[in-house]
Amino acid sequence: MPAKHRIVLCPMALAVAGAMLSMAAQAQEAPQPAQGAAPALEQVVVTANKRVERLENVPQSISVISEELLQRNNVRDLDDIIELSPSLSKTQSDNPANTGLNMRGIGTQSIGIGVESDVAVIVDDIPIGMQVQAFRDLTDVSRIEILKGPQSTLFGKSAIAGAINIVTKPISGPVRTRASVLMSDDREWRLSASIGGDVSEKFGFRIAASQNDFAGNVHNLTTGKWTNGARGKTFLGKLTWRPLDNVSVDFSPRYNHTLTDCCVVVINGVTGTNTQNGLLNNIPAMPIGLALDGISPNKDNINIRNDTFTGQESTTRGAGLRVNWELPNGGTLTSITSMDRYHANDSRDQDFTDLPVMLYYPVTGTGLPAGINSGSSQHGRFDVISRTQELRYTSSDSGALRYVAGVWYGKNELARYFKRGEYGLIATSPTEFYGDTYNINKAVFGQASWEFIPRTTLTAGLRYNEQESGYRFNGSGNPSALPFGSPFRPTHVFSSLGNNDEHVTGKLSLQRQFTPNLMGYVSGSTGYKGHAYDITSSLNALTASQQPVKPETAESFEVGMKGSFLGNRLTVAATAFSSKFEDYQQNSGSYIPDTLIYQTRLNSLPGVETKGVELDVNALVTGNLLVNAAFAYTDASITEFRNAQCYQVPGSPNGGFNESCILRNPEFGNQNTQDVSGGRMPFAPRRKATVNFRYDVRMPSRSFDGFVTGTIAHASDMVTNLDQNPINYVQPTTYLHAGFGLRDRTGKYTFSVRVNNLLDKRYMSNRSVQLGNFNAFAPNPLAQVTTTTWSPQRNAFRNIAVKLDMNF
Repeated sequence: MPAKHRIVLCPMALAVAGAMLSMAAQAQEAPQPAQGAAPALEQVVVTANKRVERLENVPQSISVISEELLQRNNVRDLDDIIELSPSLSKTQSDNPANTGLNMRGIGTQSIGIGVESDVAVIVDDIPIGMQVQAFRDLTDVSRIEILKGPQSTLFGKSAIAGAINIVTKPISGPVRTRASVLMSDDREWRLSASIGGDVSEKFGFRIAASQNDFAGNVHNLTTGKWTNGARGKTFLGKLTWRPLDNVSVDFSPRYNHTLTDCCVVVINGVTGTNTQNGLLNNIPAMPIGLALDGISPNKDNINIRNDTFTGQESTTRGAGLRVNWELPNGGTLTSITSMDRYHANDSRDQDFTDLPVMLYYPVTGTGLPAGINSGSSQHGRFDVISRTQELRYTSSDSGALRYVAGVWYGKNELARYFKRGEYGLIATSPTEFYGDTYNINKAVFGQASWEFIPRTTLTAGLRYNEQESGYRFNGSGNPSALPFGSPFRPTHVFSSLGNNDEHVTGKLSLQRQFTPNLMGYVSGSTGYKGHAYDITSSLNALTASQQPVKPETAESFEVGMKGSFLGNRLTVAATAFSSKFEDYQQNSGSYIPDTLIYQTRLNSLPGVETKGVELDVNALVTGNLLVNAAFAYTDASITEFRNAQCYQVPGSPNGGFNESCILRNPEFGNQNTQDVSGGRMPFAPRRKATVNFRYDVRMPSRSFDGFVTGTIAHASDMVTNLDQNPINYVQPTTYLHAGFGLRDRTGKYTFSVRVNNLLDKRYMSNRSVQLGNFNAFAPNPLAQVTTTTWSPQRNAFRNIAVKLDMNF
């Protein structure tokens, strides 16, 4: 069990907090809220159709996470959003760079620079070039729109499964300042501040900055430090110039630096026979007792021994330029230009111990120990440059016909260097490569809504997309066969440039406004994701000859209703959906065409699908009690995958593999395969729900009122691999969070306390990774050892956070 937590007061945090309090004390009182109005829910607007609309008027499934809900739940990044949105889940990896988003159970499982994401992340109309960039601080956010199902028509080819539209706070009104300080009893602190407003009729500005540090919840006995956390700094700027009454120019620079030392592998179990005789890679100098010195492998273990940093350090720099020209007819012409540069270095302790394993690992050919006084590790880097240009016209909101039309240009350049192990040492699984890829996208899009009879609207949209893409690769071929100590030699050099693809996507919906407050709709949409490239260490001449992997496509249908009841004290949105994906891009085994050679490579599965129902409810139960609830039932499955990899089952009479495995299957190159058609998609819980509430308490004091908050988040079990191996099932999780606080009646101060994982439940929310090979065989004493592991998530242990928000 971890040591008792304590609040660590950072001197910087105290100094900043003191300064903020001093400033706040001198500030003028905020205006009082309107009195006498009947209590009702706040009006929610979205920009899912490239124009500002009321949420209940948009004929598609959208969940909106408001600023108030973000603040109430102490949201920091997308990991926190996933808990609040039942339609979202995450592909968890032991490398931060290989973490991906899933919408309705569909997401990219084969993550790399040559495979685009299935879920687009857009910040202020600017898409993120590589999905890992999205896992950073959410600073100065006004709302987050979760757009479910294919969004390719308006948001492009990387939104085939859905999109997350993040809207930051606008520049409006007089200059105001906000600040927040958070500290927890498990070594986390956060600081954020913003200032902005209109300084004249012509100029306005907004500046926001944040810094956070969570040391982590895993203790590294080797270094004496905490790990499995994250820390970062973010800066956002907005400058507005209004040279004419109908023209505005917004310039938005941004910067983020994030250090994530996450995804470390923590042992929580050792089973087998004669486990005390276990030897790492059968080397007598590395017994299991030495490798696990001071570590007790149980469900509460948080201790590791690593001598190499595991995680990623990244920097993003970018800027956006937006020009709006309001035309006399009520329409708006908008130009959005952006450029982003992303650089990241990643590394991992490959042997999961602090032992100098390469002192003993044998050299290929001689069998002599390598004699290198270090452990085995891997490291690499990413470089991403993204440029976009969008020009669109949005018609007036008045009239029976409303439309948006535009052109789009985007170019992404991505590069990856990766090295693992040492040449000539098979035990380190050596590999090394340089790879880069690019894609250039040009598109024309349009969407129109026509109220062709009163209260009945037809919406139709089309997008024509043209893409050019390609890649280059320099790899080391068979590094295990290279002489020990060899320098990098690019013996495998491949490229495929100038690959062109054209595709048209569309959407069609019919909505009926049954009453002023009740709307129903049916809709259909298609999605598209472009060519993919297998830029990994396993690339060889045969698989390279099959590049690029063909595009992925989707067809989706949904029916839903949205209603506002009881004087807008209750809103309900319900959706039923069905989506089918063809040529799903995923690593799988297949014959190389026109050969009898069967290899595992990035390929296209015939199909996957997802279907289910979703429900969003917001209720102002009383004038003091607000409840936000969301539920999703998602059945995401594999339509056809007859040649999936088998998984090992110790002691199985079927050659040591699972019962359904066909050994040496003649249909698939005499490889061991299984048919997982009808199986579950990874990281796709069937049931997921979240309930949030806030209860306001009128205090006898004239200055402050109180409030109580709570969150219940539940997710059912899920698989974590397409092979359906039950050892990698993730158990159901139910988290209970609770809080309380005080808010002064002028709106200047809010003090809150939040307890996460109130019941202190342990959940293994990621797949098990084997912690090294501790099996031993002759001439050493025999031992059969199986290890199980976990990587504790942020709320794996109960933690308490206090936060002070100031607004003046």
